Amino acid sequence: MSGSVNKVILIGNLGRDPEVRRTGSGDPVVSFSVATTESWRDKATGERKDRTEWHNVVIFNENLGKIAEQYCKKGSKVYLEGQLQTREFTDRDGNQRKTTEVVLQRFRGELTLLDSRGRGDSADMDRGSFEPSKGSGFGRSSPMERGGERPATAGSGRISDMIDDDIPF
Repeated sequence: MSGSVNKVILIGNLGRDPEVRRTGSGDPVVSFSVATTESWRDKATGERKDRTEWHNVVIFNENLGKIAEQYCKKGSKVYLEGQLQTREFTDRDGNQRKTTEVVLQRFRGELTLLDSRGRGDSADMDRGSFEPSKGSGFGRSSPMERGGERPATAGSGRISDMIDDDIPF
């Protein structure tokens, strides 16, 4: 294989409110942490066990950053797609440090809110003002937003549109 892929997909909960900073050119950079938890039952004791991983997320996409800033709070459940990036920096004490982050680039990445805020019967109410399928241009459509429905073939519409009502079974 001559190519490679760097893609991260996470579904988890925000560990802290998004923090917005500005680059030297004034572009916003939004950062927060996301927790993903794996659960299982210990075969020896029957006890339920959990393991939580923390992921640092950085958004350079201005539109997704606005959504994160306005709608995401500590505890919010999100679906996100980005890339892993490791960077080196010098901390306040002058020590060289490394960190690995999930980065949503300016023209890449995806952020979908999965929580319902009680304003309707689905999470679509929360996404309605910026859902890509509604034509606003924020991010891209994700598998979570498509709800599992897929077109039958390219350009033919949905399967339910193609069903013939005269089928006798």
